[in-house]
Amino acid sequence: MVGNQTHVTEFILIGFSQSLQIRILLFILFLVFYASAILGNVFLFFIVLVSPRMHTPMYFFLCNLSFIDIGYSSNSLPKMMVDIFSRRRRISVTGCLAQINTGIFLGETECTLLAVMAYDRYIAICFPLYYTTIMNRRVCTKIIVILWVGNFLISTIPMILKPLVFCGENKVDHFVCEIIAILSLACGDISFYETTIFVLGLFTLLLPLVFIVVSYICIIYSVLTIRSVAGRSRAFSTCASHLTVIFMYYGATITVYMAPSDTFSSKHKYIALLYGTATPTLNPLIYSLRNSDIKDAFRKKFYFF
Repeated sequence: MVGNQTHVTEFILIGFSQSLQIRILLFILFLVFYASAILGNVFLFFIVLVSPRMHTPMYFFLCNLSFIDIGYSSNSLPKMMVDIFSRRRRISVTGCLAQINTGIFLGETECTLLAVMAYDRYIAICFPLYYTTIMNRRVCTKIIVILWVGNFLISTIPMILKPLVFCGENKVDHFVCEIIAILSLACGDISFYETTIFVLGLFTLLLPLVFIVVSYICIIYSVLTIRSVAGRSRAFSTCASHLTVIFMYYGATITVYMAPSDTFSSKHKYIALLYGTATPTLNPLIYSLRNSDIKDAFRKKFYFF
């Protein structure tokens, strides 16, 4: 008990429309997104795995991005599809917090991984002669281990230091459990979590974004010095898919997480769909359709000419 209030043991997600037609449309939409995300990322992972010439740092990082996207979409979409036609739409507090921690962990890892991928492209384009020395297998492995372990720790330690307790209201105006949506339902002072979200946002959202922007400014400057028009086109094409993912993912995430927590509204749950469902689905399509190496490897493995 907190005062005279009873601890909440479950939440009710009320983000979905009551209209049957809209719910059917959402179910089909989520099913397409989820199936595409799983099949697309598994395909991308498989193609890189079975193609020796693609065992390079760029594709090593890309496989990690695919793994993140599979986990990110699986963390929310199956539950969302079940809830669409469920009358209760309930989730336990433990399940909700697990979903939140998993989402934050994978989201932070993706943000920092995109920054690493930008650095990889910077070295490859600006210092091609030193690329294999700087981005060798040992360095890439260490970077990935640090990313996964570091983001896991910073996403779970706040919950361990100060566990959230909920009392009173248990209705969440969202499709899934998200820290921004449920923070106002917590008992007592939530300033610790507001500060934590802001600080983590600086280091896992804004700082990587600044790093990416600086990297691409250097890349563009280097590309403009290439005399060959074909060389410029190839270099820009290599980075185009990465930039597409960055603008889409960071734009939506910053809009939701860097805004004050008391300004959360129903519109944020729709913005969250962009990085929670659309990005994991579009990542493999963007990289596959705009990457000649992946298309060539696909043709060779499946004998399509």
